[in-house]
Amino acid sequence: MTAADPPVRELIAAPHPDRAALPPADPREPGVRLLRGVPYHVVEGSRPLELDLWLPTDDQAEPVPLVLFVHGGSWRRGRRDDMGLRTRTWEPGPFARIAATGCAVACVDYRLSGEATFPAPLDDLNAALRWLTLRSAELGIDTRRTVVWGESAGGHLAALLALTSTTPPLAGAVLWYAPSDLTTARGCFTPEDPTTPEALLLGAAPATVPEHAHAASPLARAHPGAPPFLLVHGNEDTLVSCSHSQSLAAALEKAGAPVELWTVAGADHGWHRLSDAQVEEIFTHSLAFARRLHRRS
Repeated sequence: MTAADPPVRELIAAPHPDRAALPPADPREPGVRLLRGVPYHVVEGSRPLELDLWLPTDDQAEPVPLVLFVHGGSWRRGRRDDMGLRTRTWEPGPFARIAATGCAVACVDYRLSGEATFPAPLDDLNAALRWLTLRSAELGIDTRRTVVWGESAGGHLAALLALTSTTPPLAGAVLWYAPSDLTTARGCFTPEDPTTPEALLLGAAPATVPEHAHAASPLARAHPGAPPFLLVHGNEDTLVSCSHSQSLAAALEKAGAPVELWTVAGADHGWHRLSDAQVEEIFTHSLAFARRLHRRS
């Protein structure tokens, strides 16, 4: 090895996600292709973070808009390719259905609370958006037309991303039964309890770190320049009180930001207790909302 040769450690390391070749696309349902397990970010001392990218196969005259999907799981568990309990048996699945309408879907990993505490998962979503923007020409996507869509804990992170991201700003957000306030007792959540998912996310009981809990609460981030929001929440949610979405909708409306709140009668968390037809209706309405924002932005 000469003095000009790079160290062996650098030679054997995997290519950086910013420069690594994209994997071949896997044809899926008619009109849809999938790039699975694409690394988008490497955090020192942590696993590489990956995303799945669903794309329409039809030739597009211009880059397609994007849905950035954030999975749930109490910030503690979950999989990037899971939209929740009631969509797991769909054929074709929810992401293929979205891509078939002519937009891309990026389903992203983020660090869970057993790996790192807040704001790590929000930092990871920003890193995903940065990577997608950097590689947008290769991917054929337009991240200036991004709608973030999250369910449960993923909805909480999606809300924070929509309310804080500026590079680029998002076109809108779709939130299903998402927490919005980590500072106040609601439903089964109490901020003094150090064992709750919220406490594990923050690294301490929210009541003992009030400034941190405030910073992690979308309710505290509502502002006049917020993009349009669709909030969908069951009025019988036993895990995340419907008041979370009601309060966030009221705060956005007070700030002058566009917001639509749909309180679903009889629905528990994860759309438990709803009929298949009702779940399909919620999905269809959410997708239509996202596609309207894609056309407007």
